[in-house]
Amino acid sequence: MTDAEPEAEPSAATRVVVLDVVGLQPDHVDAETTPNLAGLFEDGATTGAVPPFPAVTIPSQTTLSTGLSPSTHGDVSNAEYDRETDTVELWGRNSGDRDRIWEAARDADVTTGALFFQHLYGTSADVAVTPKPIEDENNDLIEMNCWTSPEGFYEELREAYGHFPLHNYWGPAANAQSSEWILSAAREATERYDPDMLWAYVPHLDYTGQSHGPNSEAFTEALSEADELVGDYLEFLEGTDRWAETAVVVVSEYGFHEVSTPVFPNRALREAGLMKTTDAEGGEGRVPDLPASEAFAVADHQIAHVYCDQDAVERAHEALESLDGIERVLDGDDQAAYGIDNQNAGDLVLVADPDAWFAYYWWDDGEEEAMPPYADSVDIHEKPGYDPCELFLGEDGFVSTDPSKVQGSHGRVDPETTPFFGVGGPAAPSLSLDGDIDMRQVAPTVLDLLGAREAVDMEFEGASILAPSNELGPADD
Repeated sequence: MTDAEPEAEPSAATRVVVLDVVGLQPDHVDAETTPNLAGLFEDGATTGAVPPFPAVTIPSQTTLSTGLSPSTHGDVSNAEYDRETDTVELWGRNSGDRDRIWEAARDADVTTGALFFQHLYGTSADVAVTPKPIEDENNDLIEMNCWTSPEGFYEELREAYGHFPLHNYWGPAANAQSSEWILSAAREATERYDPDMLWAYVPHLDYTGQSHGPNSEAFTEALSEADELVGDYLEFLEGTDRWAETAVVVVSEYGFHEVSTPVFPNRALREAGLMKTTDAEGGEGRVPDLPASEAFAVADHQIAHVYCDQDAVERAHEALESLDGIERVLDGDDQAAYGIDNQNAGDLVLVADPDAWFAYYWWDDGEEEAMPPYADSVDIHEKPGYDPCELFLGEDGFVSTDPSKVQGSHGRVDPETTPFFGVGGPAAPSLSLDGDIDMRQVAPTVLDLLGAREAVDMEFEGASILAPSNELGPADD
């Protein structure tokens, strides 16, 4: 980790808005491509924010909102494997006992809001919006819906802007319309409730980064779209009563590697006799038989967690270590060194080469009889691993089963993919940052911007960037 040596004046903010523009990196913010963001930080400060390992959505979001590492907070991936029930679920867990900043600050009489971060169902934040579609017993969409606080807020948003465009949030039609709707909700949340602290997720760069890659013309266009949407929201904020007392923090969760090599750990484990499959319900295709499997991999972008029976770890390691596209196989002390030594992690954790990523597939090309019935569907409930192919229309089914289409991925923590961090706005303090900060420093910094750090009962692994340089610096790796 690099150090940040701040020279800071006290903050004058009574309102802090945090925008999570996923995929944004420091070199993306310039007067030509992103003039609104560049203008926001003319009198502010920008740098990089070193993410936790792995640099994927849920570990990054939980680190941003708790100031803790995955080894402490336990969110080590986008998926959760339950060892007792032998089931894998992506995205579906709740927040558990994780004390996030929008809940802890509310207990200290700071009004808070959080829009479209993961695991918001039931949050105590004063204002919250998160998708909660109404589905049938087969997980097919019946009607779009969102869970909100206060109750009834979604009905007001729907009347003004229509249903949240879930098909633009994920799937082959994912685009900037999802970010536009979320920032419209942020405007309404500010206008109606004006929380002292508001966090909003701006997602659409993520989709373009994966489908077209970070060096594509499409990604540059998506950057411009994100800048225009953020600019519209900033223009709205400038017209509010508390603009002079507002600091705006812009963060990102990760940057993208350009990739060309899909890696298939479950194929290797199946060939080694460690992963087992069984007939799918109805007899069409095969699905994982996790109780019967001695080892299987949960793919998550450039990281894969391999869960093994105790006596199968060595055999799984041998089956995987020679696969092209795998840089490292982490176990034991290696996982501690990467900050991922937690009971939720796999017995082995795979790290892809920079130009590679992990696909969940266990079947070989041309082996259609071994494919699961959900392979060519958008189905985050059933797939035992993350599937970026859901961003592409399929030739036969709804989505593609051709991993060669994926052009970008993330999960590794490398200097060239360090995400963005910036503080601007009229109430932002004068800052001089020397080097990247650690993502664990964001939550305490937000509280310091509000002058609420002492009132909020949270323990952090990193110091606020507003802390005097003779106090605790960034947490050690």
